[in-house]
Amino acid sequence: MTGSPTETEFHFEPLASGHDRAAFCCGVAALDRYIEKQARQDMKKGVAAVYVLTPDGKTIAGYYALSQYSIKLRDLPPEVAKKLPKYPAVPATLLGRLAVSQEFRGRRLGEHLLFDALRQCLSTSKLIASVAVVVDTKDDSGACFYKKYGFQELPNIARRLFLPMATVEMMFDSNASR
Repeated sequence: MTGSPTETEFHFEPLASGHDRAAFCCGVAALDRYIEKQARQDMKKGVAAVYVLTPDGKTIAGYYALSQYSIKLRDLPPEVAKKLPKYPAVPATLLGRLAVSQEFRGRRLGEHLLFDALRQCLSTSKLIASVAVVVDTKDDSGACFYKKYGFQELPNIARRLFLPMATVEMMFDSNASR
C-alpha cells in the first residue's frame, strides 16, 4: 500500500466528536447506524476502538472497529488448533466492522482500511497477545473481499472468517521488503 494515492489524500484517526457521522452512508443500514449512533458509545465504554479514514478531519470516507476477542480452540480448523496450546479459548482480535462511504467507492479504500486495521492488530498483538484476526461478514460479497487477503472460513460458523496473526506478520514483512 506504500505510495498509493490514498496515503496522501486521506489519513486515519480515532473517531472523534468532530467527525460527521450522520453524513456517512455505505448503503448497509446496520453499518450506517453503527457509526452514527453506537460507535462513540462503544469507544466510551471501552468495547471497541473505532478508526476513521478522512480527507479533511470531518468527512468519514470509511471506518473500522477493533475489539479484543477470544475464539474457542475447537472452532478453529484442526491444522491451526494443533499448533496452539490446548486452552479452551485463545486470544484474538475482532475486526467488528469495516465500511466505505458510497461517495468514495472505487478508490480501493476498503483495502486501505483493511491493511490499516491489520497493521493495528499486528502492532497490538505484540503488547497483548492475539493469535488471529476474526471477522463476521454480512454477506457473500463481504466474505469474498476478505478471502482475497487470505482470510479463511471457520468450520461450522457461517460467514465467520479468520486470519492467523502469523500470516498478518508475513504480509507486512513481504511488503516491507519490496
